[in-house]
Amino acid sequence: MPQIVLVRHGQASFGGADYDVLSELGVRQAALARAALDARRVTPTTIVSGALRRQLGTAAAWSDVAEPRIDARWNEYDSADVLHAHGFPDASLEHPEALTAGAGADSRRFQEVLDVALAAWIDAGEASPANESWPAFTGRVRAALDEIAGGLGSGQTALVATSGGVIAAVAMLLLDAPPAQFLAFNRVTANAGLTKVVVGRSGTTLLSFNEHAHLDAAGAVTYR
Repeated sequence: MPQIVLVRHGQASFGGADYDVLSELGVRQAALARAALDARRVTPTTIVSGALRRQLGTAAAWSDVAEPRIDARWNEYDSADVLHAHGFPDASLEHPEALTAGAGADSRRFQEVLDVALAAWIDAGEASPANESWPAFTGRVRAALDEIAGGLGSGQTALVATSGGVIAAVAMLLLDAPPAQFLAFNRVTANAGLTKVVVGRSGTTLLSFNEHAHLDAAGAVTYR
C-alpha cells in the first residue's frame, strides 16, 4: 500500500535573528527521524519539501537518497502574518519578547497568543485581513496531499519535510474534524515527529499522528 510520511522540521531558532534556521538540536532531530525510518526499513521513493529553510534542512537528512522536490504548498502558514492581522502586530517568532514586556523569549506565552490569533484567523475565513486566509491555506495543503497520493504506485513511499501547522491541517482534513481541532493538533506536533498517511482503494487515510518515540529515547523532544 502506498504511504506518505510527513516529517515535521527539526527545532528552528525561536527568538533568534532568523527563526527559519535549524538549531544544532534540530539537525540532530532530523538525523534521529532518518534513523527511525531506516530501522523500519522505510526508504522513500520520493522526497518532497516545502521551500522554507528549516524544512529543506530537515530533508537534507535524506540527501543520500534523493534531492527533494520543492513544493511551496507544504510551507507553514505565516505566523507573523496571522498575528499581525488578528491583534498582535508586534509579535513574531524572531521577537516573542514583544508579548512578555521584554522579559525574553517565552514559548508558552507565545503559543497562547498564537492560538488566539489562529482561532480568529479560522473564524474569519475568506474575510481575514491576513495575506493568506484559512480556506486558502487548507486548500493548498489538501491539493498538495492529493497530488502526492495520486502519483504513488503500489508499495511506494513519499517523504514530505514540512511543518506542524501543515501536519495539523492534514490530520484535521483526513479525520473530517472541525476546524477548531486544528489548534489542538497544531500545539502538540513535535519537532521531527512522524505522521503516516496511507493511500488505498477507500482513499487517503491518517494511520498515525506525531510519532516521536525516537526523540523520547534520545531526550530530544521539543515543540518549537
